Amino acid sequence: MGLFDRDDENQPVWINGNALVCPVCGNDHFWSRETQLNTAGMTFLGLDWANVSAQNYVCSECGYMFWFHPIK
Repeated sequence: MGLFDRDDENQPVWINGNALVCPVCGNDHFWSRETQLNTAGMTFLGLDWANVSAQNYVCSECGYMFWFHPIK
């Protein structure tokens, strides 16, 4: 995936068995992308590439964005 690549397929999303619903507009279809979670320390050391990424789901109607940090 490139810097601004996204999955343009608007679709329902389920998280732990629960349907994701936009709290702003009530829409239930989202497109997805990954966003790198940079930290000041890793950036200072020039190791941004080693940071983890979050999964984002963006409402296809209003643009509200959910961020999900990886659980390890």
